[in-house]
Amino acid sequence: MKVYNKLVRDKIPQIIEEAGKKPHTHVLDDEAYLMSLNHKLQEELDEYLEDESVEELADMVEVINAILNHKQVSLETFDSIRKKKTEDRGAFDKKIFLRSVEE
Repeated sequence: MKVYNKLVRDKIPQIIEEAGKKPHTHVLDDEAYLMSLNHKLQEELDEYLEDESVEELADMVEVINAILNHKQVSLETFDSIRKKKTEDRGAFDKKIFLRSVEE
């Protein structure tokens, strides 16, 4: 038996069963779910940093969407927040790296 103890996508148990194996799962409560989503986001970030795969970025977006849904924040509201920050503070298009600030 291999132990995973991690949040997985909804179809993973079915995929495991189709492979002739038996998954052992349970449904998380809200607090454990958010904690697992946060851990999953870090896991996906680490995987992206390892190989800079666009597929890992897609996984990160999926986790972010799940967090937003859990927090009952619509994509429209989230995008509005993102746009406001871009208007107020800019984006990252100019590739500016701040080395220091002299007082």
